[in-house]
Amino acid sequence: MTILEIERGDEQSRVIAEQNDRFRTSWGADASVPGRVVMTPGVADLGPLALLRLIVAVRSFDAFSADNDPWGQRDFGIVAVGQGGDTVRVYFKIDLYDADYTFGSEAPEDPEMTRRVLTLLLPEEY
Repeated sequence: MTILEIERGDEQSRVIAEQNDRFRTSWGADASVPGRVVMTPGVADLGPLALLRLIVAVRSFDAFSADNDPWGQRDFGIVAVGQGGDTVRVYFKIDLYDADYTFGSEAPEDPEMTRRVLTLLLPEEY
């Protein structure tokens, strides 16, 4: 199924959204939706306190809308955290890979065949 064939709100999208929510809110600790959490160098450079704030912000994010989640799969969001008196915006994106993390999953709704990768990145690193 190509991205153009997926309609917002279809059953597959609802299943993927529920799995993405479990993965994101557990920070990858829910074994029923296996995957990894990674970050870009720019996010790593923010330091440990900002990373802790990011974890809390991403895990609690629930502001999904048609604008930031057009396919209804809850796989992208933007959070903001305080960093040294400034506010830093960070994107998170969940991609769905095959079990070897080599290609896109052929059955993204099937956790047996799918591995998630949640990436944290700065907007300029997108």
